[in-house]
Amino acid sequence: MTSKNTVCIWYNGDALDAANFYAETFPDSAVGTVYRAPMDYPAGKEGDVLTVEFTVMGVACLGLNGGGGVKHSEAFSFQVATDDQEETDRLWHAIVENGGQENVCGWCQDKWGLSWQITPRALSAAIAHPDPAAAKRAFAAMMQMTKIDIAKIEAALAKL
Repeated sequence: MTSKNTVCIWYNGDALDAANFYAETFPDSAVGTVYRAPMDYPAGKEGDVLTVEFTVMGVACLGLNGGGGVKHSEAFSFQVATDDQEETDRLWHAIVENGGQENVCGWCQDKWGLSWQITPRALSAAIAHPDPAAAKRAFAAMMQMTKIDIAKIEAALAKL
C-alpha cells in the first residue's frame, strides 16, 4: 500500500465483494492487493481473504474481514459530488438496486451497510446561494427528497 493514510472499513467476510462493486461502480476506483490469512483466526480460516486494498474515487481504502461484531453507521460515509442528474441517478440506483437502501436527503446505504451521500454539485451551490431566501428554499426542497432531484432544487431557487 502506497498511501500513508488509508480508510479501513470493516466487513463480515465480504470485503472483496464490496471492493469489486465499488471498482465497477465508481470512476477512479480499483481493487488492489488481496491478502489472505496465513492461519485460522477468530473470523475466518487460513487462506480466507483477510484484507483487500482498494480505492474509491481515488481514496485509498482497506477492507478488513473482521467478522460480524462491528456494524457501520451514518457516522462515516462517502460523499460523492455528482455533476448532473444522470450521474446522480446512475450512482444512486447502482447502490440501492444492488441490495442497498434509500435514506433521506441524498443518503443511501449499500448492501454492506456503508453510507453514501450522492450529492449533486448543484445542490451544494444552491444551499450556499448568496440570497438567503433562495438557499432556504433549496434546502427545504432537499429535505423532502430521498435521491436528489436537481430540477426541483433549481425550481426552488427560481421561485420568487
